[in-house]
Amino acid sequence: MAEKSAGVGIKPSAGHIGAEITGVDLTGELDDAVVAEIRAAVLRWKVVFFRDQALDHAGHVAFARRFGDPVRLRSRGSASPAAFPEVETTADRLELGGRYGMDHAEWLRRRRHTLLRGWHCDHGARIDPPAATILRAETVPPYGGDTTWSNLAAAYAGLSLPVRQFVDGLRAEHRLGVGYQSRPGDDAYVRHLLDHQTASHHPLVRVHPETGERVLFVNGYYVEQVLGLSRAESGAVLELLLEQATRPEYTVRFRWEPGSVAFWDNRATIHLAPSDTAHLDTPRVMHRVMLAGDVPVGVSGEASSAVVGTEPGRW
Repeated sequence: MAEKSAGVGIKPSAGHIGAEITGVDLTGELDDAVVAEIRAAVLRWKVVFFRDQALDHAGHVAFARRFGDPVRLRSRGSASPAAFPEVETTADRLELGGRYGMDHAEWLRRRRHTLLRGWHCDHGARIDPPAATILRAETVPPYGGDTTWSNLAAAYAGLSLPVRQFVDGLRAEHRLGVGYQSRPGDDAYVRHLLDHQTASHHPLVRVHPETGERVLFVNGYYVEQVLGLSRAESGAVLELLLEQATRPEYTVRFRWEPGSVAFWDNRATIHLAPSDTAHLDTPRVMHRVMLAGDVPVGVSGEASSAVVGTEPGRW
C-alpha cells in the first residue's frame, strides 16, 4: 500500500528495493518536509523513481543540492554540458571505446564478458565513492535500455549467520579496470589504466553511515581481490557473494521514459546498466549528477584506505 506524507505518494516497486514517488514536481521549490520524505524513501527503498519531470541541467543540479554536495568532475566527454560541471551525459560512454580504438560493442564485450562483471556502484574504486546518484532520461529507445538495481543491505541480511560472521572482518581491493580483457598486442586502454590507476581497500561489509545497516560492499566491476585470501579462495568467495548480491528477489528493474528520474543510494546498491541498445538506431541520452560521499567504515570501525590515485574529496 502506498504511504503518503507531506503531499508525497510512495508506491513500492518490488519487495526489497525500489519505489515510485508521485505528487512531486522536481522543477519547483520543494519545502523541507518534501525533501525529508524523499530522503527517507531513498534510505528505505534504496532507489526511487519519478516520472514526467521537466528538469533541465540547472534544475537537475538544484534538486541534487537539496540532498548533498554535487561532485564536479574534472574529466567528461564532449556530450556533457560545458556550463554545468556537475552534470555528466552518459552518451559520453559511447565515446569511450573509440578513444582506445574499439567500437562500443567491442568495448562492452571486453568490459562485461560475464553477467556479473557489469554490476557496479558508481566510482567504487575511489576512497570515497559517491553517496548517491541522480539520473534523468532525456531520450530513450522505444524498447530496451532498462536499468536494474540490487539492495546490498537485503543481500547481506539474506546470508546465513556463519557467512555473515566470516565476511564481516574481511577487506577487498577495488581497482579500476578489473576484469578487462585486453586486446592482442598493444592495447591503448591498458596503457591508460596503468597511467591513471585508481584503487582502494574497502571493507567487504560496510556500515551505512545514516541507517546503520550492514551492507555487502561487493560488485563485479571493481573488486579485485579479498585481502588475506589466496586467489582461488578469493575467487570462490567473491563469486558466492556476487551471486547473492544479484539474486532476483533483491533487485528491481526500471523502464525509462523521457522525463524519468532515478535517485539511488550508491552506498547500499549496485546496478546493471543496459547492454541491449547498441544495435538500435534510437539514441539513449541520460544525464547524471552524483553526490559526494564519505569514506566507508567496516563492522570493526576500521575505515577504507587509499592504495593509489585517490584521496577523499579530490575528484
